[in-house]
Order: sequence, then structure tokens, then C-alpha cells
Amino acid sequence: MTRVRSRWARPRTGGLTSAPADAEPPSAQITPAELDDCLRACAVHSGKLVGSLDSRRIALAEKLRELLAAWASQAQAAPAAPGAGGLLRRGVKAASGSGPGSISNELLDALLNVGNKAVDVGYDDELNLALLISDTVLTQRKNSRAGWRLRGRLLEAMGRPAAAADAFDRYLGLTQDDGYGVAARVSGIRTALDRRAKLLALLQRTAPEAGRFSDRPATDVWAEGLAAHAVEDWDAAQPRLVGALLAMDRTEAAEPDFQEALSHYLDLCTRSHSRPTPELTEAIGLYAEARRVRMRGPVVDPLFEGVQWISLGEFRNLVAGKSICLIANSAKVGDSGMGAEIDSYDLVMRFNSYRIDPVHTGKKTNIHVSIHKHAFNWDKPVDIRLITGGSSSDWKYSMRNKLVAGAQKYICDESLRWPVRNIGGWTSEQLSGIPTSGFNMLWLLDFLDVSPTLDLIGFDFYESGAYRVPEAMKLPITNVHEYGSEKAWVMERAQRVSGMRTSLR
Repeated sequence: MTRVRSRWARPRTGGLTSAPADAEPPSAQITPAELDDCLRACAVHSGKLVGSLDSRRIALAEKLRELLAAWASQAQAAPAAPGAGGLLRRGVKAASGSGPGSISNELLDALLNVGNKAVDVGYDDELNLALLISDTVLTQRKNSRAGWRLRGRLLEAMGRPAAAADAFDRYLGLTQDDGYGVAARVSGIRTALDRRAKLLALLQRTAPEAGRFSDRPATDVWAEGLAAHAVEDWDAAQPRLVGALLAMDRTEAAEPDFQEALSHYLDLCTRSHSRPTPELTEAIGLYAEARRVRMRGPVVDPLFEGVQWISLGEFRNLVAGKSICLIANSAKVGDSGMGAEIDSYDLVMRFNSYRIDPVHTGKKTNIHVSIHKHAFNWDKPVDIRLITGGSSSDWKYSMRNKLVAGAQKYICDESLRWPVRNIGGWTSEQLSGIPTSGFNMLWLLDFLDVSPTLDLIGFDFYESGAYRVPEAMKLPITNVHEYGSEKAWVMERAQRVSGMRTSLR
């Protein structure tokens, strides 16, 4: 069995080396942290990433650069503090808001961006940095929705599912729009933990003597169990191996380490029996169910109230002969006064985190298109919902966990998952960035060529800013898309441009 490593240790000195051996596992409980310690740690970590070839660490380094630039900018604007440490104290004072102990919105957003990128990297050093950032943000803003979501993601990455569920619950209690599918994630975590508890209880019943080994160090007992198994003494091996699992559960070993040991134990059980016993069959079933719901989440209604899955050809038939307008989530749509005109089209298509203001945006939505990563507006009733995504496995996970039963009549199948790449065959040479949801659909409708009217309203490619549901307004206008290339493609095919309306037919 692999010795459990400390994944939560870091001092409060601006460095991220090992912490005391008796450090407690991370939890949803916040350890108070100082902003200046956190910013120092970010500066130190930024230096460690110089020259990294890991794409995830390169992305983290960019967010750290943005954070430190914002910090330096605010430091220059703040009044000077006396003494040699004046610049640092001035920077921390500038980072804080007007009230004592507060943090400016700019620094808060920059810290959260760094924390989330650090979780994406997933290595111990980065997780330690994210933990310090999480403690700092929630010390400063105890009701930060984004802070609690970061805490949940971090605890999951650190192998603390129960604590992650608690943190996610705090997030859900602070938001009305679960655009990230967090509720489904919590359900999957708690269902998996329930199956794990039932599995451990079953193992303890099959090996009653395991309890007397569970108070000893798990690694020692596990080694004894493996030694007994090596000499084919299963009667001595089984209680020790189960005892080690119970010890890992008692001491809150990281989830990946526990799962590795549990999988190894079940494999040894299978090899030690010529025919599986009823208890072993039940144990393997519980293990498989726990893993399945943890990875995919539980589904109450697998048929989603009889929704009809449509392919490319079926989508074509549904839009053929209809006038269509595509509504951008741009700021100028929000004060356009075009609501009545928009609602006059046969089909109105909206995207991702669209926001409704009947006077300006219209109130009709026939087709909702969303990237699979978010779930904003997935609960709003529409005729057709098209979910896009570059990764087939990630797309399937989101469809299983975020789709709302009864909120749509038709849902796209995988033939419509990624139109520009999968149907059009566009390569990275043709479009190096990730195609936006709007461009995927615009390209698809142009390709099908069955609509007599195909109008874009408000597509300025975010030059005027974003107009989204309030929960999504803090999301950055991401730089992974090639807005310039998409705009050039649109203008090459535009038949007419009149004010906010661009007509391709």
C-alpha cells in the first residue's frame, strides 16, 4: 500500500514547503489567512514556474502574472508607508478595500483565477497554493460564492470528498443559479460515500477480527496482510487487510489512496477464491456502484421525461423553411429596444448564459445552445437544446449530470456535439482557437442552408461587453476563442448589415 502523503501542509510564511507532521487534513472549515502571506506565496510560486513546459502550469503562470500585475498597480496608487517594507505594506493596503480587513474586487477575482488554475494543475505544490488562496479569500469574504466553489473543487482534488460536499453546500446556499452543475456533483459524492460505508460494514462482517487491527498504523497492518497473503495464509491476511482499510477510513486517508488499497484488496479476494462468494459479489457490486456514481453522478430519470434525441438530419428538418435569428450575449443587446422584432422570427436561438429583458432582448427562446462546461439556463423551457463540447467523455458526463428533465422537447445527440470540427472538419490551422457556441451554430445553419432568413443580432464579438444572467457576469470574456477570425468569416458571408442586424440570407 502506498504511504499516504500530506497534501494539505503549508506554513504561513509565504513559502510552500512541508508543514508539521501533525497537520490536520483540509476541510470546509477555514483556517484564517493573511492577504500579505498569500500574495507573497503567489510571488514565490510564480518564480518556480519560469521555464515550465507543462501547459497547465503555463496557464497558471499567466494568471499569477495578472495577479501580481494588479497587486503592483494598486501598490503604486496607494499612499507610501514608512520604512523599508513600505512598498509591500502599501501593496497590501491597496489590495484591501475601503473597509478594514476587506479585499478589492479586482484582487479577489485575480486570486480566484489563480486558485482555480492551480487546482487544474493538480500537483501537490499547486494544491497547497490553492488551499492558501482559498483560506485567504474566505477569510476576507466568508460568503463568497466563487470562494466556496473553489474550496469544493480543491477538496475534491485533494481527495476529501465529504469535506468537498460540505463546501459545495455552502456554495449552493449562496446562489440561485447552479450554472456549474454543483448539485449533481454533491449528489454523486454523497451517494458514493454511502456505498463506501456499506462496503466497509460488509467487509467488517466478513472479517470480524479486523477491528483489533484498525487502531494501528494502516501501512504496518497492510504490510503484514500482504506478507500473510504471500505465504497463502488467507485467514491471517484478510482481517489485517480489512483492518488496514478501516484504519485508513478512520484516519481520513486521501480518497485516491483509499481507493487504490480497496481495489487491491478486492483483487486479492478474487484471486483467493476459486468461486466468488455471495459476500464478495456484493462487495464488488458496491465498489463498482460507488465508482460509477462518483464519476458520472446518479440519474433519477435516465430518460429525462422522454426527451427526443435528435441527429444532424432531424435538426435540419426542424429548422427547414423557418426564419431564424441568433441573439448575442453582448451589452448592446441589453439596451437595443428590439424585443418585439426579435420575437417576430419563427425561431429565436440564444446562447449559454443569455439574459431576458423582453423590451430589449425579446422573451421567446426556441433553441438554446450551451457549452457543456456550464449549465446556465438549462432549466429554462425550450423546444430544442443543443449542448456543445470538444471532449466526448466530458460532454457525456455533463449531459448525464446537468440536463434537466422536462426542460426541452428535443436534445442533440453526439452528431451535433462539435459542428465546426466534427462536421465541418476544420483543423487548428483553419481555426486555432476553440470555436464559440455562436460560431458553431452559425456555421451549422449556414452549412445546412435551409433557412430563408438567417440573422445575427448584436454580434459585436463582445466589443461592447457582456450581457448575461447575474450569476455569469463575473465570468471573464475568455481568450481561448478567435473572435477576430470568427468575425471575418461572418463579414465575408454577410448579405446586409443594418445597425445591430447582420443578415446572411
